[in-house]
Amino acid sequence: MKTASFCMLLLALCPSLVAASDLRAETRPNIILLMGDDHGWEETGYNGHPHVKTPVLDEIAATGLRFERFYAAHPNCSPTRASFLTGRHPNRMGTFAPGWSLRPEEITIAQILAKAGYRCGHFGKWHVGTVKAGSPTNPGAMGFHEWVSHDNFFELNPQLSRNGAPPETVRGESSEVVVNEAIRFIDSASKAGKPFFTVVWFGSPHEPYSGLAADLALYDDLPARYAKKVNLTSNETGGPTTRPQGEVLRERYAEITAMDRAIGLLRKHLAAQGLRDDTLLFYCGDNGTSPDAALGGPHRGVKSQVYEGGVLVPGLLEWPARIAKPRTTRVRATTSDLLPTLCSLVGQPLPGRPLDGINLTPVFDGQLAERPGPLFFWEYNTGRLARANPAPWLDPKLQEGTTPLVKLMNGKATRDFTNFRHPAITDDDYFGPRAIIDGRFKLVIHEQENATKRELFDLETDPAEKMDLVEQQAERAEKLQGKLRDWQQSVLRSLTGADYRKENR
Repeated sequence: MKTASFCMLLLALCPSLVAASDLRAETRPNIILLMGDDHGWEETGYNGHPHVKTPVLDEIAATGLRFERFYAAHPNCSPTRASFLTGRHPNRMGTFAPGWSLRPEEITIAQILAKAGYRCGHFGKWHVGTVKAGSPTNPGAMGFHEWVSHDNFFELNPQLSRNGAPPETVRGESSEVVVNEAIRFIDSASKAGKPFFTVVWFGSPHEPYSGLAADLALYDDLPARYAKKVNLTSNETGGPTTRPQGEVLRERYAEITAMDRAIGLLRKHLAAQGLRDDTLLFYCGDNGTSPDAALGGPHRGVKSQVYEGGVLVPGLLEWPARIAKPRTTRVRATTSDLLPTLCSLVGQPLPGRPLDGINLTPVFDGQLAERPGPLFFWEYNTGRLARANPAPWLDPKLQEGTTPLVKLMNGKATRDFTNFRHPAITDDDYFGPRAIIDGRFKLVIHEQENATKRELFDLETDPAEKMDLVEQQAERAEKLQGKLRDWQQSVLRSLTGADYRKENR
């Protein structure tokens, strides 16, 4: 009796000691993670874009948690998606560039949340492996109970695979199509009394562009305003073409507005079902704006570059039960932070291997003012592998895609994937455009005509990265380069497969 009384008193004085499993069962939120394709930081109304209309994202920015400095972990899509799922830099698993798969030995958010009792679904673009049945890297193999997905991006009337089956055409605007599938999944999970983890990766606004007439009409003035020619894919031939930028922007912004509207449809459904308050809903892009759509500011660079314009993306989170008042944070955050953040929220241990993300839950409550460590970016130089001719990580047959898209590659309307068993590490493996952000300073390094170029920027006073400080602050640059090199060494160790040998999944 005395022991019981003492325990009751202790729990009253220290509520944090309440059994974690009981607490989590009562408080774990539903989770929805949304991501646009090639949607850069500046292409939102709330960030001051002169043309694009995003009323739903603007509302989330005004009422939820707005990340002013949210980064994709990589300036290209497949690698960022790998980081999103695993909390690790994509080079750790050989997901170097678009069309490079992750490895089946990786541990994903979906696998972790499934163990915590969540029903997990993926809808839309996958692009870290094939979605067909039997693939060791399809969404099902990587922890999702259901999926209606595409190997790559898609346009109007997308062809999607349901749970690995042969692709079928779904009529409609593509963002609305995948949101409707997500809603069906959410309703099913709720009916079964399960918390849901829903990932929606839109095919928009990736080129080639197409839009509904009503959305296109919103931007009818743009063709007369932007006459320069840009390169992109032809919707008619699937091959490269050149068009006036104003026409391209009209179609691209129509896609962004349609995606925004689909997010609004999802939010309205959550509210109607009484789910919105206790649902964490997050949105980001997978890399910066593509060159065909870039208007030259406010940041330097575009997709495929490690300058700010290639990696800064919209970052928004709403969760009314936890974030009751609007908040804006300048803490630098990244897609690699999603896994450790969600592990913390649902009380699951982190995978016992190197992670590159941090737990962002203190940001939710305004208790973290600055990221405690550096952010790293690195585009691995895959030319090194082409010369080494390494063995594939997976049977190439398993890496052959099935879902068609408009853009042809080597004459094919489908996409195949690759990943390799890495040869012994050499100095060449450290090459490729790379960067470190530590506090207010950013060091950018890349090889240029057989020489190494370094640039140092103060992002507080020079967010556009116009003023190179590397000569004035050579000692700082050296220290940052040393940190970057040490981190690369850790990444390359992971790349050899060492993490998998140390740990049983």
